[in-house]
Amino acid sequence: MEQNVLMANAVRFLSVDAINKANSGHPGMPLGMADVATVLFSKFLKFYPKDAKWFDRDRFVLSAGHGSMLLYSLLYLTGYEDISLADIKNFRQLGAKTAGHPEYGHLEGIDMTTGPLGQGISSAVGMAIAERIVNAKFSDELCNHFTYVIAGDGCLMEGISEEAASIAGHLKLNKLIVFWDNNNITIDGTVDDASSTNQIRRFEAMGWNTIEIDGHNFEEIEKAILKAQKSDKPTLISCKTTIGYGAPNKCGTSKCHGSPLGEEETALMRENLGWKYAPFEIPQDVLNAWRKVGERSKEAYENWKKEALKAGKSFDDYIHDVLPQNWDADLKKLKAKALEEKTKVATRKASQMCLEEIVKNVPQIVGGSADLAASNLTFASYMKTIYSHDFNGNNIKYGIREHAMGAIMNGMVLHGGVIAYGGTFFVFSDYMRPAMRLAALMGLREIYVLTHDSIGVGEDGPTHQPVEHLASYRAMPNILTFRPCDVIETAEAWEIALTSEKRPSILALSRQNLPLLRTSIDENLSLKGAYVISDCEGKRDVTLIATGSEVMLCVEAQKVLREKGIHAAVVSMPCMELFEEQSKDYRQQVLGKAPRLAVEAASTFGWDRYADEIIGMNCFGASGKGDDVYGFFGITVNEILKKVEKLVA
Repeated sequence: MEQNVLMANAVRFLSVDAINKANSGHPGMPLGMADVATVLFSKFLKFYPKDAKWFDRDRFVLSAGHGSMLLYSLLYLTGYEDISLADIKNFRQLGAKTAGHPEYGHLEGIDMTTGPLGQGISSAVGMAIAERIVNAKFSDELCNHFTYVIAGDGCLMEGISEEAASIAGHLKLNKLIVFWDNNNITIDGTVDDASSTNQIRRFEAMGWNTIEIDGHNFEEIEKAILKAQKSDKPTLISCKTTIGYGAPNKCGTSKCHGSPLGEEETALMRENLGWKYAPFEIPQDVLNAWRKVGERSKEAYENWKKEALKAGKSFDDYIHDVLPQNWDADLKKLKAKALEEKTKVATRKASQMCLEEIVKNVPQIVGGSADLAASNLTFASYMKTIYSHDFNGNNIKYGIREHAMGAIMNGMVLHGGVIAYGGTFFVFSDYMRPAMRLAALMGLREIYVLTHDSIGVGEDGPTHQPVEHLASYRAMPNILTFRPCDVIETAEAWEIALTSEKRPSILALSRQNLPLLRTSIDENLSLKGAYVISDCEGKRDVTLIATGSEVMLCVEAQKVLREKGIHAAVVSMPCMELFEEQSKDYRQQVLGKAPRLAVEAASTFGWDRYADEIIGMNCFGASGKGDDVYGFFGITVNEILKKVEKLVA
């Protein structure tokens, strides 16, 4: 039996044995794509297990993440030091590195968390963009590698893949190569029961190179990869495969897509493929061959290390996304000037003012907007747009593609050498939510500039007025949701977002102008999540808590209440998540013991943990002038006064 076949079968049987032991998993894809993966890893993929995060390695994304055992088998066989045979046997068990779907951070050879179909292939576009950006800034010697993807029919059917593939074709990302596991099987049956799309023509229409091969013919696989590497476009390689290859009764059917083969079928498969070894047993000569694969790129790795050493600390800091020393000096000057001049602007404009001071000082910054830069104000004067002929820039025109923007941001950040931010209207973050959730799950530093943050959008009406969005993101783990009230809080939010290396941040920003409310910049108070922005004299009778544009309403109400002899303290709460991380004593000190009223032009959901009464939204918005809409829904100074008088009565 030839070496390629033996090596591929080692992948197959490790995968099947682990899935059988777990009595859970998806054997069909690992069995069907083992031949493609064997050729890719043994002859083409540039990687070095002894330094798994080597920057100039090729990236490999298993977009069809349900086939995770394919990846785990490859990592073990090629000699990654953080995965053992015991880990393979522990597949899908609680606390295992080998989770049901590949999880970034569990094993060093996992380049991203995958599982939600379409996210992997779309994030891979971001990796390919980042590779070209870093290459343009430095050289082929320091950054010149491919991004490879294994995607299934589900990845191609998900709408996000359309958006991302369209951008990839437009930017001519020729170092992106996607292997389509073209097996015509989904969980519910066959692909042609649900789709008649000609994927080859579809990708060609988006500017891709396409190749069709037999996914079990080693020679065809090798020739296809060689051809793809020489293309001036991204390449889709259609690999006609048999799902569950080798399992005599279940191959080619949906029965092996998401269920273990079982002992009887696995025994027949061993006989069918001539594999005479016990479960989890890999013959030494086959294991040795795979371990040699793990050493294949050692020379390229060592050459790169020499070049990186010559490039010095500045290059090392760049690719590891280290912020330059004093990167925030100009941002501090901006805050000082705003305090002096009492700057009154919309927080979306305040964000752009911050970007003017950030972009020129942080070389890894790459921004963009889903065709809303003029409204999100995400473009700064120090920015240059990236085009297919020139990647030496830091602005991406995503077009009307929020889904893809979120995933591409993930891919760029995972690649390294990019700190990404992206903008759209807050209400349209719904399109990005799956990618944002993955960013939070993976712990990625990303910034979402989400403007038009409330019913203050006004005339655009309820379709454009976010109501439930603040509450929903506050419910999402490991993401910071900021709603700043003025220029200084906006700058503080940017400072926190850029220094939060293990979680993404949302900046929910106003369309309408807001007055400067802060009186000091000595400390980043937003870092505490909430603080008393305007205190009262004497014992507190009531505490008014608000975010964003409603803080000014509370400050105005405070003045009227003072005249009535009611002592109100105003608390600004730009970030609930950070407030929850403060000590119990600090939280009690800020909130006080007096009755509390919360005010926010959004869903009241979640505010009951802080307030006795809440002014907010329990329905969708309405179309009209911003001030009129606020009045219609009772988010006004007068309504605050009424509520307070009842609370203190």
